[in-house]
Order: sequence, then structure tokens, then C-alpha cells
Amino acid sequence: MALTLWHNPRCSKSRAAMKLLDDRGAAYSTRLYLKEPPSAEEVMGLANRIGRPVSEIVRTKEKAYGELGLAAADDAALALAIAENPILLERPILDDGVRAVIGRPPENIIALL
Repeated sequence: MALTLWHNPRCSKSRAAMKLLDDRGAAYSTRLYLKEPPSAEEVMGLANRIGRPVSEIVRTKEKAYGELGLAAADDAALALAIAENPILLERPILDDGVRAVIGRPPENIIALL
């Protein structure tokens, strides 16, 4: 299955996940999700493949999270907020189209290899 790393080059955990993939010779593509934001539907699908609600793949410490008042938001509202503010998406995420894992710690991504 094709692997996609949802990647933010400015994130040390994301860079570490990329290095793990490279060190293991894994074939993967990167999705620079800040430049190519996901739709709300993609966020919902990603959460489903991770096996967690959207509330568990959102970065609650991001400034935008507080500014948008998302603490009481449901998954649909959070997915839309991530689509409109992709910095809110937890990172890195490795996705094979069937399953996905959050790379925190980066070693978590090894589960998909």
C-alpha cells in the first residue's frame, strides 16, 4: 500500500518521522498539509483510519484552537476547523489509506511498515 506522510518540515517530530522512513528505505510520499489543506471529509477519514475521534487529532495547544473557541466543538466542527486552519492537525501522521498512525513519538509510525 502507498504510504503518505502528513508532514510539516518545521516540526522536529515530523522531520524525525521522515528520517525513520528514509533510514528504513520505505517508499512514501509527503503531503505538506499546510500548503495542501485537507477537506473536512479528509480529516474525518483520517481520524477514522487512526481509530480516534477528531478531538484526539487536533492540536489543542495551538493559538488558533483557543481563538476559535473549539473546546466544546464536536468532531464535525473540529474537522471543519482543521480544514480551514490546518496548523491544528496533529503531526506527523503516516497513512496507508486503510490505517494511519500519529507519529508522537515518531517511532509510532513503524507500526505501518
